[in-house]
Amino acid sequence: MAEEYPVVGMDTDALDAAKLLAEHRLPGIVVTDGQGRPEAVLPASQVVRFLVPTYVQDDPSLAGVLSESMCDHAVSKLRHKKVRDVIPERLVKVPAAKHDDTIIEVAALMAQHRSPLVAVMKGEELVGVITATRLLQASLQHC
Repeated sequence: MAEEYPVVGMDTDALDAAKLLAEHRLPGIVVTDGQGRPEAVLPASQVVRFLVPTYVQDDPSLAGVLSESMCDHAVSKLRHKKVRDVIPERLVKVPAAKHDDTIIEVAALMAQHRSPLVAVMKGEELVGVITATRLLQASLQHC
């Protein structure tokens, strides 16, 4: 089920990571340490959440009074930020799946960490990523 997937580092520019997510329409991205081992998961939804001002998150009705030019201002919040600055603490140190894990083991890992994807390791090597949609596809093929 694992497939090749782009990864970023903790010190990758957050705007570059956001562009990668957007250009490839990814649900999230694996964040690796200096040795290329998975360290965290950065969901696209978290990047979007980072862009929305806290007061709008608290009261979504305020979004209707903001102009589209506020979007440019919101995106500018990513400038000069690193991936480590926008990643939620709960998604740091998300354990990777093993290459021989079952569908239900991978699903349990995703559910436990509320992650849209999980890295897959074979020993010390990152062999790919399983996304939630890929997991659903594999699960439903037997229905």
